[in-house]
Amino acid sequence: MARVKDRSKKNRLMKANRETRSVPTWVIVRTNRKVRTNPKHRDWRHRKLHAR
Repeated sequence: MARVKDRSKKNRLMKANRETRSVPTWVIVRTNRKVRTNPKHRDWRHRKLHAR
């Protein structure tokens, strides 16, 4: 990937990086383990971002 990225692409990558984090422990405790996984979780090897 290019070292110099335009601002819009960088923002999209940062947003995807925030969304792929796991669910915090306090959320799991608060929901009595009903919410355990993040539905937007993405692994860099398996699911790629769409090029827009």
